[in-house]
This record gives sequence, structure tokens and C-alpha cells, in this order.
Amino acid sequence: MSNYLSSLFSLEGKTALVAGGAGAIGSVISEAFAKAGATVIVHDLSQERLDLVENHFNKEGLKFTGIQADLSTREATLSLAEQASKVTGKIDILVNLQGANRRKPISEVTDEDFDLITSVNFKSVYFLSQAVYPIMKKQGGGSILHFSSLSANVSFDTISVYAATKAAVTSLTRSQAHEWADDNISVNAIEPGFVQTEFTRPLWDDDYRAEWFANYIPMARLAVPEDLVTTALYLVAPSTNYVTGQNLVIDGGVMTGNSWVEKPRRKGIER
Repeated sequence: MSNYLSSLFSLEGKTALVAGGAGAIGSVISEAFAKAGATVIVHDLSQERLDLVENHFNKEGLKFTGIQADLSTREATLSLAEQASKVTGKIDILVNLQGANRRKPISEVTDEDFDLITSVNFKSVYFLSQAVYPIMKKQGGGSILHFSSLSANVSFDTISVYAATKAAVTSLTRSQAHEWADDNISVNAIEPGFVQTEFTRPLWDDDYRAEWFANYIPMARLAVPEDLVTTALYLVAPSTNYVTGQNLVIDGGVMTGNSWVEKPRRKGIER
């Protein structure tokens, strides 16, 4: 049975481009794909983060290919797709994990804030997918996985632009899935809830917020990047290519609602 299950989620012979793949979530996803048999091309804006991931891959005995690039322009996304496709001659899987945020009240958001967040979170996702599309079409299909956010569905203070870009990614997922179905390209999204990373440290690294999260999240803890791995594998595995246009929320139960019943206060999130 274990061999059968392993074969269902095997990425043997596949080539995956993971944009934003050297961050906390991206590095875990990249490693999982490599261990599932894929040739993984890790992109990131930061060469320093790429170097750290390369060192980890080397220790794990995994082959590493890294590409540093700023994806703020359409030309840069075309260049990344071209470079990545030269590694093995194809791209079977694209994961869009690149992200940026500046937490400010709506009244304080500047043009620069708006342009930065939308450029990274939506524009680069849109045009990198567009750049990879003809490669996948020519080879007979592929899988695209976007990382959206719980904030596409639920409003929180100081992240209005970020939330709007993630809602756009969720909508884009459906559009791409519909338009590219005839080309055997599946497109899905993961919408993580609160994940404990350096990127989200300002949200959880104090006593008040730690207690708030413990009581707001039904499972009483923040996610860790490893909580997202099996869903990512599921959505890009060849055995599940009939699944497309879906947005899977992984939030510890936040979207199920809240409770009318008074409960003992839980201790804060472990940090």
C-alpha cells in the first residue's frame, strides 16, 4: 500500500519552478518536491536566501538549481521562464509563492506601497503564469499552483492592499483553470491562514497577539510551513490533474466560524 500511495504523489521525471522558493514556505515546498522526485528550480529575489537553501539541499543530497531575479516587470518573468525551461527542456509545475506586504492603515498607504505589493503579489503571478503557459501547452500539459491567503476571504486591519492582491490571485486561479483546461493545464490555489514565519513575525511575536491567535484559531495554534506540504503535493501530482480551479483554505478552522460558548482562555501561541 505504501508503494501505491507513493506512486500517486510521485513527481519523478517532473520539472518544477518554484517562484519565491527560498522563503520559509517556499523552501519547505521546494524540498518536498525534490524528495518526491522532481527537478526543482528555486527562484528568489534574495541571493542570500538561495544560498541558504542550496546549502540545505546539499546536506540532504538533493540537486539544487537556483535563479535570482526581481519579477517586478513582465520582461523579468519571461526571462525566468526561459532560463528555467533550459534546465531540463520543460516546466511541468509552476508554484507562485512570491509575496510582499507593508502593514498600514488604508489612510496611510502610498503609491509606492500600493505599487510594490501589487507588483509582487499579483502582477508577477499573472505574467509568470502567462510566460510558462506556452511551454506547458507545447509539452502537453502541466500544473500551476498559486499561494493566495485566508485574507482573500476575511478582512484584517492594515493589510488592505495585500488582501486585495490575494483575492485577485484567487479569482485568477479560476480564470486560468477555465481558459487553459483544453491544454491539459490544471490551476489551483492554496489559501493559508496564519503561518508562523519571519514574514509574519510582527503579527504573532508579542503576548497579546499570541493569546488572541490561540483563541481565534479553533485548532489553537499557528500553522507551520510543513502543514502546507501535503496539500501542495496533492494539487500538483499527476494523479490529481482532474482537480482544477480550486482554492483550498488551510487555516486551522478559522473559516468555520467562532463560538457563542464561553470557554477558558487558552495560553498564547508558543514562540
